[in-house]
Order: sequence, then structure tokens, then C-alpha cells
Amino acid sequence: MRRIISALRKLSWGRAGAVFVLCTTTAIALPAQTFTTLYSFCPLYSCVDGANPQPRLVQATDGNLYGTTSSGGANNSGTVFKMTPSGALTTLYSFCSQSGCADGEQPIAGLVQGTDGNFYGTTYGGGASSSSGTVFEITPSGTLTTLHSFDGADGANPSAGLAQATNGDLYGTARYGGDYSYLYCPNGTGCGTVFKITPRGTFTTLHSFEGTDGSEPWAGLVQATDGDFYGTTAAGGANCIYGVLNACGTVFKITPSGTLTTLYGFCSQPYCPDGQIPYAGLVQATNGDLYGTTEAGGVYDAGTVFQITLSGTLTALHSFCSQSGCADGNGPYAGLVQATNGDLYGTTAYGPNGDGTVFEITPSGTVTTLHTFDGTDGANPYAELVQATNGDFYGAANNGGTTNFGAIFRLSVGLGPFVEARPTFAQVGAAITILGTDLAGATSVSFNGTAAALTVNSSGSAISTTVPVGASRGQVQVVTPGGTLSSRLDFVVLP
Repeated sequence: MRRIISALRKLSWGRAGAVFVLCTTTAIALPAQTFTTLYSFCPLYSCVDGANPQPRLVQATDGNLYGTTSSGGANNSGTVFKMTPSGALTTLYSFCSQSGCADGEQPIAGLVQGTDGNFYGTTYGGGASSSSGTVFEITPSGTLTTLHSFDGADGANPSAGLAQATNGDLYGTARYGGDYSYLYCPNGTGCGTVFKITPRGTFTTLHSFEGTDGSEPWAGLVQATDGDFYGTTAAGGANCIYGVLNACGTVFKITPSGTLTTLYGFCSQPYCPDGQIPYAGLVQATNGDLYGTTEAGGVYDAGTVFQITLSGTLTALHSFCSQSGCADGNGPYAGLVQATNGDLYGTTAYGPNGDGTVFEITPSGTVTTLHTFDGTDGANPYAELVQATNGDFYGAANNGGTTNFGAIFRLSVGLGPFVEARPTFAQVGAAITILGTDLAGATSVSFNGTAAALTVNSSGSAISTTVPVGASRGQVQVVTPGGTLSSRLDFVVLP
């Protein structure tokens, strides 16, 4: 994958000198925030703990963080790990433990915790059929079950994680494969697919990309409050001819039943000031719009942050490399997360030291550089951040750290604790899990003021409840002995 990324970056940077336009947004650099490298991978020979973490972490109902590494482990094919918020790491599973790597190898995507408490994810390679990757389930204690092996026709080489929909099924993308041949797709194995799979493994291909509607979906999907899924493709679209040299990309919408609509094609103008090559997925903000990043394009051909409405109106909010020496970073591979203060936070893979940055951007486009990596504290963060319920951000750097095999880090910007409902929208009567910190002794839960019954788990890190009759859209609040905690996002009650 690094060879692919490197090739695309060289192609995109080849035009950088041809653009001489002033950027309209301003990036503000502030002193470094409270940054801590929690864990550096490969402290021992052969990297049995894993190496090169690429995807985002997920906070689980037990309060711990779970993630994957793309290499290392007992078989040098990647791992699944658990880490406490303070940095104690446990390797749960090493891939390629079965003959022929039937259990998969190289998980370059993150995990999602299902409503059953188990985790679901994908591997880029391995599997029982054509080494085209897998979908797997893993328990919090590390028991792994392969749910599906891709065969090319139904997709190949998924590089993104899964999203569990309100109907309980899991939805995802495969970067390659599908119904269309090399005549339409640059890599020769298909333009990629969108699929759904039940937690028990029943698999359905929903859509095969054919080029003009997009190609190579590197990122996963997000289910918006309208019930549809939204995603990106890193190449293809109506503004491009096929081939790596024209890797423009799209934003698309797809219904749970598989009807796809292309909302926007990047490179709508010469030199792509609107952005190019969106490797990352989207996040729906509290204003209802979607926000994302492109790895290339923009005024300086170093990537952008964009905002897009659900109907497809796109605004480029920031073009990276707007400061001398690219102090604001360049090459954002990762998506964004909206924090409790309403701002969006993300990372760039490169920066003034070549190692990347962490940044904050307001919904209107003002960027603040929060941290610049120097290699020893991590390098090249390809993964989006997660804001844990203690208020801090956690992330993974693919390289760097004390051994240069990647690191897990924490960044505190002074935001307080909160609670998070999973899922964030559902019908009355639906079962909901509320994550939090120090929830032991909680006395009440309410959905926009409507009280609900509650059960706190033994570790005090989650509450089980149901959406009460009379609930309406608004914050979820939990009253604890330490005070009242509110949700980061509004909970939406579906009809």
C-alpha cells in the first residue's frame, strides 16, 4: 500500500509548481498542546506486539481502546490489540494463524463494536479463496471468526472498516473487485464495491463501481440521520478519464438497499482547487452537513478540508501548505472527528518535519495547528482521531516512535468528559448503549429531558438503556455523583 500511496503522491505533487493562487483561509499555529506518546510498537525483536498501526481506534463499552496493526505480530501479518486509556497494551490476535492465511492478513482498517459487544473488521489480504481479504468478528477476549472471504467478483482488498446500521447489518467497501474489468478501472481488478453483511456472515454486494461513478473506495461509510450511507472514492468520477494520472475521486450516497447517487466529482476545475483523491471517509456534523478531506488538490496541491451538504453542494474550507514550510501540514489521509466544542479535529500525514501534524478546524474553515510530529513521538498519522469520553483525543501514527514502527498517542486540549450514545439515532424502544467515564453510581439518564431506565455495567464505563416514549431530538444527559454529563452529539429519534 505504501508503494501505491507514494506513487500517487509523486503524481499529485508533480503539478504543484504550476499553481500561484493565494489561499483565502488562515492557519494559526499555537504552542503545542498536552501531547503524550502512550505506546511505541515493536519494542522487542520480530515485533510480536504488532507494527505500523494505520486505522483509527475505537473506544469500547469496557472503557478500553481497540485497534489493529497492519504488520507485525506472531506471523508478521498484523494484529488486533487492546489498550487502556493510560497506554497498557495487550495483543489479542495475530493474523495468518491459519494455514494459507485463511483468517486474513494485513488489517489496514479499524474496528467497530457491534451491538452484541463483539468487534467487526476487515483484512486487506488473505482469506479462504483468492487472498482478496476478509470480514471478521473478534470477541473482546480475542476469539476470531472469519465471516466472509472476498473472491474478487464480490469485491477485493477492503481497506476500510465497517459501519453498523440501525437495522443491525454491517456496511462497508472493498477497494477493488466487482463487475467491471480493467477496461474501465486502472488497477485491472475492478473499481471496487459497496457491500453489506449480517453479524452472522450473510453477504450481499450492493454496488459495483464502474469508473464514471467513482473508483477505488479506500474509505468506509457513514450512516447519516436521513438513514442513507455516504462515502468517497479516491479515483474516478465524471471529471476524470480512467487511470492513476487522473485520480480525481467522488462523494456518493447509497441507500441501505443499494441505490447509488454520485453527489460530487472532484477536479471540477483545472488543477483541482476543490481537492483531489479523498482517501478518507466523511463525518456528519451537528449542522447536518458532511465534512471530509482530500489528500491532494487544493490551492497548493497539498490537500483540503471540505464541507458538503447531503444534496451535494461542496465548499473547500482550507487548502493545506498555506503557511511557509507547510507548517499547517500537507497530505491529510485521515478523516475528521467533531469534538464536544463543535470544532473538527484531524491529522496530516506530512508537515514541516515530514512527519505530520494534528490540527483543529472550525466549521467555517479556520485552522489551528495543535501538534507537529518529529518522528520520535510518532510519524505519518494516516488514521483519524477518536475523542474518548474523558475528553482527550487518541490516535495512531503509522511510523515513528522509539523504534520507528508506529505509536499510539494522546492529545489533551482541555475538553471535559462527556457521554456518547451508540447508535446516535434510533426509534423509540430501541436498545442504546451510553459510553462514559466514571459512570458508577449514575442516578438518571434522559433523552432531551425525557427520563429512561438505566443499568450501569460493572466497570462503570457504559450504561444500557432504551429510547423512552416521548423522547425527541437533543442531548443525552447522565447524572452521576460527579456531576451531569452531556452527549457530544444530539440523539436523533427516528420515526
